[in-house]
Amino acid sequence: MSFVHLRTHTEFSVADGTLRIDDAVASAAADGQAALAITDLSNLFGAVKLYSAARKQGVKPIIGADLWLEPAGGEKSPSRLVVLAQNKQGYLNLCELISRAWLRHEQRSQACVKWAWLAELGEGLIALAGAEMGAVGQALVANDPGRADGLAHQLAGIFPSRFYIELQRAGLPGNEAHVRAAAQLAARLQLPVVATHPVQFATPDDFDAHEARVCVAEGEMLTNPKRVKRFNREQCFKTQAQMEALFADLPSAVANTVEIAKRCSLSLVLGKPQLPDFPTPVVDGKPLAMAEYFSILSHEGLAERLKQRYPIEAEREAQRPRYVERLDFEVNTILGMGFPGYFLIVADFINWAQKNGCPVGPGRGSGAGSLVAYSLNITGLDPLQYNLLFERFLNPERVSMPDFDIDFCQGNRDRVIDYVKQKYGRDAVSQIATFGTMAAKAALRDVGRVLGMGYGHVDSIAKLIPAPPGKQVTLAKVPANPDPGLIYARREAPELEQREAAEEEVAELLALATRVEGITRNVGMHAGGVLIAPGKITDFCPLYMQPGSNNAVSQFDKDDVEAIGLVKFDFLGLATLTILELAKDFIKARRPATAAFDYSTFDYDKLPLDDPRVYKLFSEGRTESVFQFESAGMQRMLKDARPTRIEDLFALNAMFRPGPMENIPTFCARKHGKEEVSYPHPLLETVLGETYGVMVYQEQVMQAAQVLGGYSLGGADLLRRAMGKKKAEEMAQHRQIFRDGAAKKDISTGAADEVFDLMEKFAGYGFNKSHAAAYSLLAYHTAWIKVHCTAEFFAANMTVEADDTDKLRVLLIDAKTFGIEIQAPDVNTGVHRFEPLSDKVVQYGLGAIKGTGQGAIEAIIKARTQGGAFTSLFNFCARVDRQRINKRVVEALVKSGAFDALHPDRACMLASVGLALEWADSQAAHADQGGLFDFGGGDDQHGASTQEPPLIVADTWSIKERLTLEKGALGFYLSGHLFDQSATEVRRFAKRQIADLLDSREPQLLAGIVTDLRIVNGQRGRVAIFKLDDKSEAIEAVANEDLLNANKDLLKDDELIIVQGKVQPDRFSGGLRLTVANVWDLASARCRFGKYLRVAVNGSVPPVAEVLRDFPSRRIATEHGDLPQGLTVRLELSRTIDDASASGELDLGDAARFYPTDAALDRWRSGAHHGQAVVVYD
Repeated sequence: MSFVHLRTHTEFSVADGTLRIDDAVASAAADGQAALAITDLSNLFGAVKLYSAARKQGVKPIIGADLWLEPAGGEKSPSRLVVLAQNKQGYLNLCELISRAWLRHEQRSQACVKWAWLAELGEGLIALAGAEMGAVGQALVANDPGRADGLAHQLAGIFPSRFYIELQRAGLPGNEAHVRAAAQLAARLQLPVVATHPVQFATPDDFDAHEARVCVAEGEMLTNPKRVKRFNREQCFKTQAQMEALFADLPSAVANTVEIAKRCSLSLVLGKPQLPDFPTPVVDGKPLAMAEYFSILSHEGLAERLKQRYPIEAEREAQRPRYVERLDFEVNTILGMGFPGYFLIVADFINWAQKNGCPVGPGRGSGAGSLVAYSLNITGLDPLQYNLLFERFLNPERVSMPDFDIDFCQGNRDRVIDYVKQKYGRDAVSQIATFGTMAAKAALRDVGRVLGMGYGHVDSIAKLIPAPPGKQVTLAKVPANPDPGLIYARREAPELEQREAAEEEVAELLALATRVEGITRNVGMHAGGVLIAPGKITDFCPLYMQPGSNNAVSQFDKDDVEAIGLVKFDFLGLATLTILELAKDFIKARRPATAAFDYSTFDYDKLPLDDPRVYKLFSEGRTESVFQFESAGMQRMLKDARPTRIEDLFALNAMFRPGPMENIPTFCARKHGKEEVSYPHPLLETVLGETYGVMVYQEQVMQAAQVLGGYSLGGADLLRRAMGKKKAEEMAQHRQIFRDGAAKKDISTGAADEVFDLMEKFAGYGFNKSHAAAYSLLAYHTAWIKVHCTAEFFAANMTVEADDTDKLRVLLIDAKTFGIEIQAPDVNTGVHRFEPLSDKVVQYGLGAIKGTGQGAIEAIIKARTQGGAFTSLFNFCARVDRQRINKRVVEALVKSGAFDALHPDRACMLASVGLALEWADSQAAHADQGGLFDFGGGDDQHGASTQEPPLIVADTWSIKERLTLEKGALGFYLSGHLFDQSATEVRRFAKRQIADLLDSREPQLLAGIVTDLRIVNGQRGRVAIFKLDDKSEAIEAVANEDLLNANKDLLKDDELIIVQGKVQPDRFSGGLRLTVANVWDLASARCRFGKYLRVAVNGSVPPVAEVLRDFPSRRIATEHGDLPQGLTVRLELSRTIDDASASGELDLGDAARFYPTDAALDRWRSGAHHGQAVVVYD
């Protein structure tokens, strides 16, 4: 061993570095380097990954960091210092230093360590001076040897016999001058020197990718000539021989790398869970033993649960023995594994949440299979009632940490986390870091930007990259033996390689993007993971805090925190719980107790699970916004399955995913007697009976192994896991065990193999019954309120989705199908949230109006509460606190229709907002001065100044203008439909409503508004898919690429179009789909379907010449040559003398043909008799 790398930046330095830890370890092992240090910038993000990877390769891991050190003396810029952990104490001190820097002393996104902290926490750390970027090096570069000597003395005092002067020869400017000065300083002060190499990437070929990565982090461009270039191609992972050659004149500097490596002997304990101590009650002056307390609580909790489940004592006592037997088995298993504290901790914060108004889900994952969890109130589902297995959660034959994922109401989750911090200490609790990486498509876009390529150019390439959900896509070339777990973009999109070969710029883009793909790009926070440590978190890992944030997170990701022994608790936010709780509040506040149902004590846990109206809702597929069952695919499945019991919902929830979906038709046919129920073996009837002989759950695989193969349930869980991994050797052993067990029950080898093969196929994609059951229970609760308390259901959902206008629009449409009226926003009745006013009416929430805000709504409600209803726009502006509202807020309220009850003309109101606010300000100023000059004048002395001015007169908006502004305020149209603007005219030639459509081979002429437009890349080119909505209904329509290109100005959301096409059944949605053949806007449709324009001219002079000049007819190219596109004009004259009348039309001929836009028709009407100018269609 002649050289060890002691300074390396990996991808976890984030700001720079593309070196992957596995590559670094592999390079060290290949070169025979016996040790390797990772010293990322101000963090230990990769420490555990290095420790694990290096030990596997026989390389000694050295954990360290490249620290920012606060400016010394009169310096303005921070310096750098590399520290390496010698031992456990050094590791703890390093964790504390880095944590303090991020949590207490972050400056300009740099986590700076204070000198005083170094003095306090220097034990167990070896320090390297930082070369030119260190405090000593900066002084030497500034030609200030006196200050350099002083700083070196100070650092040597903080790290006695553990401080080294760092030398680098990386080919960077100033390296050699620093080496000469630093070597002289070391000799003067008798300090050891050490050679390091600032490694940033693996090989010289990675330099360009590294520079691109640095530019991404800094928002720079590779092509910028003024960009500061801090790195060069030499900063790759060098061999021992290369480093010895570089420092041939300073052999001690190389030798000292080995000495330092020998001095570093940190050993981390991995894989041993470290639970915090749960405080137990004191009995006779001593805390109760945790095992005893856990057992007592479990049995007491079971007794309470049995009272709830079986109110009749005789039935309860009859059931008690089997529950107690199961509970004792679980308690003994948990105690044997040493996990009672885990259950007590989880039960404690869940019970606190439930007692303090924080709704908690009934369970998530396999934890719902535990009777102990049910008894301790951790879960809300009786596992014996639904045959849920404890062994699927905690296997007695395989010790592993239990893992409860807990769903909390989204709005209250942080309160529960805060309770945990108070109970166990804030320094013992933190959330968990996540590391975002550059996915293939993101890497292309990032690299394209730093290369200075045009957005459209890069976008055209990025759009070729497939993005299947849940799959990892790579830009790498397809190897001889492709990884089945990867999607190769080059194979899926051959055009990539074609463009790479043809375009040099694209080749460079792909080359760089491929190298940076998968590199750590940013640091985030785990959605729900919370750590609770037995003491300080920093005794296990350092903490990190994103600049500008107040939430500390561990510097290790979820896998690494578990590896070092910290226990993760998942606090997940679930919007459905928020919706259910809000609906419950509405129900209790509004609905009186009746003979049929006492709403005053409403409790979801007490709802009957056999309500026929609820199952009717599921069977009809009317499950929009019903938890887990709201997708179109789910709704189709429900219509086929027609569930009649809660177990059906469990099964359908479990089957609706890739793999099990193929069993849905069989399940439905068997349920409804269209297919005979059969079992792979008669003994499996007890296992598969509730799912009509179809294998649906992982638990059924386990039970089949128990019933047929003689496995214990613990052994069956091991079999299930092995089947999922598909290891041939392990599966062969299990197959023989299964055969042997089956033989004892007189089952032949062939029959046993047949069942085993079925189990093996299913184990790969079977679903967890406990999870399906718990989530289906929530779905049932959601459906129950949709059926029985519909207004409350929609009010709660709309309140939670107030910021998502797309979701609000869907809810609005669904509400209409249930006969629920959503009243327009109203400043005199509305509050921040949506509220049910009656069983059939919901008041729109003012908080959902864009541009208002919580403060403004609170001020409106306060003014209304204190002074009664507002009487006018001016009254509103005068009474609401002007500190909380401004012109933008009032305009948003006007556009939304919130003042319609006071002033129905929104155009006049919007024009008057400025005047109203000015008037309100003048009234406030007048009130402030009131009395200064008031010497007893009459009551009407100031009458003129307090009189509200009239609204400013403005042209009344058209339907389209009003609805367009309304959409800007609400995100969609509430008070009307855009089709109303032209419906009367359009219906004269496109007579059929979409609601009246039937499957027909004949082309249909339809009109409507384009909504939900999206462009997709199909097998035959780009395709436009959109909904055509004529207010009666909407139909999904498809237009091919030729139509899309020819009509790109028409095919836009909110545009009125007239189309001709064929209507056919859509097998996917179960409805109809329109394949578009022709598209027109209204003007061109007038030309196509109109006969002429009739203009009344009794005594008026029509603007013929003017219209023909400004709106001339057009010519369109057809296969028959150019044809005119326009309408001819007929002038209508009529006269009445006495009782006689006469009328006639004057046809102006083709010379007077014009293009009939709305503006052209308006021009005709302006000169027509009584504005009568209409297109004649019949």
